[in-house]
Amino acid sequence: MSFPKSLPLHETLAALPRAHPGDLRAQTRQFLSSNAASIPLLIALDDDPTGTQTCHDIPVLTVWDVPTLRAEFAATRAGSGFFILTNSRALHAEDARSLVTEICLNLKAASDATGKPFEVVLRGDSTLRGHFPDECDVVEEVLGEADAWVLAPFFLQGGRYTIGDVHYVAEGETLLPAGETPFAKDATFGYKSSDLKDWVEEKSKGVIKKDRVVGLGLEDIRVGGPARVEELLNNFPKGSVVVVNAAAEEDMDVVVLGLLAAAAKGKRFLFRTAAAFVSARLGISPIPPITAEQLHLSREAGGLIIAGSYVPKTTAQLEALVSKSGKKLATVELDVEKLLASPESAGEAIAGALATAEREIAHRQDVLVMTSRKLITGDDAKKSLDIGSVVADALVKFMQQVKIRPRYVIAKGGITSSDMATKGLNMKKATIVGQAAPGVPLWRCDEETCKYPGLPYVVFPGNVGSADTLFEVVDRWRV
Repeated sequence: MSFPKSLPLHETLAALPRAHPGDLRAQTRQFLSSNAASIPLLIALDDDPTGTQTCHDIPVLTVWDVPTLRAEFAATRAGSGFFILTNSRALHAEDARSLVTEICLNLKAASDATGKPFEVVLRGDSTLRGHFPDECDVVEEVLGEADAWVLAPFFLQGGRYTIGDVHYVAEGETLLPAGETPFAKDATFGYKSSDLKDWVEEKSKGVIKKDRVVGLGLEDIRVGGPARVEELLNNFPKGSVVVVNAAAEEDMDVVVLGLLAAAAKGKRFLFRTAAAFVSARLGISPIPPITAEQLHLSREAGGLIIAGSYVPKTTAQLEALVSKSGKKLATVELDVEKLLASPESAGEAIAGALATAEREIAHRQDVLVMTSRKLITGDDAKKSLDIGSVVADALVKFMQQVKIRPRYVIAKGGITSSDMATKGLNMKKATIVGQAAPGVPLWRCDEETCKYPGLPYVVFPGNVGSADTLFEVVDRWRV
């Protein structure tokens, strides 16, 4: 196993070959339009809601029964796609496998009923946490073997770069190998490797040997362009895991054009990627962050921010939000030890939070409801996940019982935002409006089944943005 070193961010990026020229995303849209009849729908199974962070104007489903999927297949134009929120990162491995099996079987039924083919991208964390390779294995068991798996964790807005097959996380002016970041120490999904060839072997417990992992290098991508990528993809051995190196959006666009060309000649791929791949593959160009004016926000109530994430970046963002907001923000802290102590203790804590939050929102005051910042973990990965579930359940009960409609809801953290959407607000289908800040998805659910139809809902990842990004969003949207 190799242990790559940290690199200077700007010097490293400046030393790379120049990005491939041209309006590549427009070329992708042209390819999708010209070959619409043969391009499968792209179905992104999102293991938490943050994977919608580079898209806009497409749906996200939180249910996957066959009638719902059949209707969505029928409504989706050729060459496009949609998200399904699985939230599988909050589940134990066997439960995640069962869930993905069920979804794939239902997708197959919807495809058969509508005559529309599809392919799957497993949208996972750009810092490499999640059920890999379990979910990939399950998709192949149900839908058949792909010629190759494509592994693409690049995500520019979050500072995630893959260079020389090594995955990096930008911290300030430094590129840290992912295996040296706090994300790699995750109680459930931790790992040691930063070189993705080693990482694949590590996460598969040696089942996938590193010699099966091949790379699309930045020299091939930037100098050779889509034709070189297509050539490599056509010649990689069947069963390869293909690491996509990328340090700019253009790199992902080149790879997508090569993938589409190879697929047009019969190649089948299964994708395990971060968010950037999905928008590139669908030809979706970025738009500026959505403003309060665009949202026509009510001025009669305060906003509601709910935070359950424990990654260090979230804690730093919460500290900045509280300190910079001053008297413009009411803060309610839910003591995690009380939530875990007993159902009665948890109920009392939730009731107290509700009383404060409803009073302040009614007075047009923004309210932050956050779990206490002391991280409590179990003796092993399973018990840590169970503790997280208890805390998430308390936040859901809070959201379900809120009786006053806020101006908006911001949910901080992947599991928190999934539970708030599906259980707290009863969303079954939402539209991805755009982003509240770079890499921060904004949804709107217009269905009458939703607790607050039309409410702006921000899925704020735990690990995206600077220390001030959360404050900046809240401050821009204040009454």
